Amino acid sequence: MLLIRNGHVLDPKTGLDGVYDILTDGDTILKIGKELEAPEADCRVIDAEGLVAAPGLVDVHVHFRDPGFPDKEDIDSGAAAAARGGFTSVVLMANTFPAVDHVETLEYVINRGRETGIHVYTCANVTMGMKGKELAPLEELADAGAVGFTDDGIPLLDEEIVREAMQRTAVMDMPVSFHEEDPGLIENNGINRGEASRHFGIGGSPREAEITMVERDLELALETGASVNIQHISARESVELVRRAKERGREIHADIHAEATPHHFTLTEEAAIRYGALAKMNPPLREEADRQAIIKGLADGTIDIIATDHAPHTAAEKARPVTEAPSGIIGLETALSLGITELVDKGYLSMRQLLTLMSTNPAGMYHLNAGYLAEGGPADIVLIDEKARWTPAEYASRSCNTPFTGWNLKGKVVKTICGGKVVYEDFV
Repeated sequence: MLLIRNGHVLDPKTGLDGVYDILTDGDTILKIGKELEAPEADCRVIDAEGLVAAPGLVDVHVHFRDPGFPDKEDIDSGAAAAARGGFTSVVLMANTFPAVDHVETLEYVINRGRETGIHVYTCANVTMGMKGKELAPLEELADAGAVGFTDDGIPLLDEEIVREAMQRTAVMDMPVSFHEEDPGLIENNGINRGEASRHFGIGGSPREAEITMVERDLELALETGASVNIQHISARESVELVRRAKERGREIHADIHAEATPHHFTLTEEAAIRYGALAKMNPPLREEADRQAIIKGLADGTIDIIATDHAPHTAAEKARPVTEAPSGIIGLETALSLGITELVDKGYLSMRQLLTLMSTNPAGMYHLNAGYLAEGGPADIVLIDEKARWTPAEYASRSCNTPFTGWNLKGKVVKTICGGKVVYEDFV
């Protein structure tokens, strides 16, 4: 058993907002109340005075590179990075090698996830081999444990394939997530067409590559009634398209979601100029007006999820010239702090809103039993020191490809509790 005393319990879903004790028994919250007593002598007691006790964070967009690329990350190291960042539940993307388009691969990932200290879920692929030509056996993969579908990393270009995928996933009431970049419009991925591309003397990636596909998939979502997630929005026009689609879809109860990453609400293309490949990602960092539009979208609920797109790469890969280096950065260990530093501390969001975006909403989209604190609910809790300052330097991830190393960040995870067990604690 575990007793957390005197924490400021803050849960957007249940409305809890005050100093309470939380008593857990196994993987379940037994009691939330005032001045609770430890019922057993061996019950561990944690003094959380001055800390926020929140639902364990939920990240619905991570890459753990297993199977296929264990030198970048594996499921154990990815789970350790997640726990250090306050995440108790993660949803893996399916662009592994082999891809998660067969039950055997899906079961491998699920079984490996069960061996970690957190809840590891996974999507399966929309199409076979992520080639965009033939739909994967969606119903079979769902029955085997997939929680959603995506070909993230590869855009789906065939409209009829997308329509059929949406129709079938709508029947299953399962989300399908989309990487929105038209490769036909991109000369060099990962770098915005603008100041950054001119700096590197390349063509870069124009905003239209994202906008056109977001527009198409929102129309299809409204047509089919599918649960759709527009991933890692980077352009202000995309934010507005989602806003309008949600307004249009209210009468028909359309289930449209959109996510933003910490790097897209924190950085602009100037970071690509400064950090090179360490700030190269798909879609790329764009202009300040885009960053501000993303923040506004988070504040007004247009963008309802913050997800990291945790994308580990080796140091050798990221040391290549910017046109040859792979896109993506790690993000699990800095996401919460960036949210507090860039959104809460600057007055764009409240802490309650941040937790809604990082726990309640992502859990809801994937129908996970997570993202809330209640008696009888899961004992998945993160203790946060909102005022603590720290500097990222070393990582639990196998990779360190991030521009945020050395930044002065506010807000630190003190303990992560998953299934009633402390899976990470900060001793500094």
